[in-house]
Amino acid sequence: MKQEYYDDCPYYLEDFLTNMRLIRNRADRTEEAYYIDIRTFLRYLRIKHRDVPAGTEWGDIKIADVPLEYVENFNLNDAHVYLRFLKDKRGNETATRARKCSALKQFYNYLHKKAKLIENDPMVDLELPTVKNKLPKFLSLEDSNKLLDSIDSRFKARDYCIILLFLNCGMRLSELVALDLADYSRDNRTLRLFGKGSKERIIYLNDACIEALNDYIDNNRPNETAVDRSAIFLSANKTRINKRRVQQIVEENLARAGLSNLGITTHKLRHTAATLMYQYGGVDTLVLKEQLGHKSVGTTEIYTHLSSENLRKAAEANPLSGRKSKKKKSAE
Repeated sequence: MKQEYYDDCPYYLEDFLTNMRLIRNRADRTEEAYYIDIRTFLRYLRIKHRDVPAGTEWGDIKIADVPLEYVENFNLNDAHVYLRFLKDKRGNETATRARKCSALKQFYNYLHKKAKLIENDPMVDLELPTVKNKLPKFLSLEDSNKLLDSIDSRFKARDYCIILLFLNCGMRLSELVALDLADYSRDNRTLRLFGKGSKERIIYLNDACIEALNDYIDNNRPNETAVDRSAIFLSANKTRINKRRVQQIVEENLARAGLSNLGITTHKLRHTAATLMYQYGGVDTLVLKEQLGHKSVGTTEIYTHLSSENLRKAAEANPLSGRKSKKKKSAE
């Protein structure tokens, strides 16, 4: 998280974010999300207490001087009004409101139990909006091969390797851009990844990934002239490739393959890898959990519901599936 975010934080929010980063070991991206969600809440408090002139632009509402008293006097009924504000005035969908609600609960829990800055936690009974579970989008095996066959660019070997790793390994975007040459073990055929909360895991690579990585690193990566000598994937200016450029690479090649209308993103390629491993590889959910770096197997189990083909095979595998009904002869 960038330090300049703290310039607009009251001391109690800064303490909360510091606790998230140093004590609870949250990733920078997670810490930033908490900052944004609590900033929204504090901006709302300023509006609620009429601390800003009418018509003030939302982004111009400062939070550095929001009194702790505003936070402490906020009750459960106020929270329900706030959730209505998020829906009606801010246009937040259910999932977004649920996330902001969760951040608010953790914020108040910290202020009450950890920092002991407020006497009570009015958010302890706050219920999160119910979010309907949606099955993740993914590419079929046919479309995955179509995407890989369509890759063509100035940095074709690099782009092919990137998309192949997404489709085979199910890694996160942040994990891919953070890859260093030292994380790749040719002898062991493994990659070391750093997931959420900097949690480290080792994944094994298949022949296709090994071939693509070796071809890119040995024959196409500008090893001698690289500005960032540690990073595996480099941009055109020979520095570590950034997330946005990887997203653009995926978008460009999806368009080239005629697949840009499916709502597929880098994260959906992660869903694709998980689905293909489960559907065609018969990978156990516990193994898939470790491969994807999920904290809970419950997160992984969503992929067990994606394959209608597996459901069809399961139905046909029943020993009674071939039974023929005995038809009665019609009475003459």
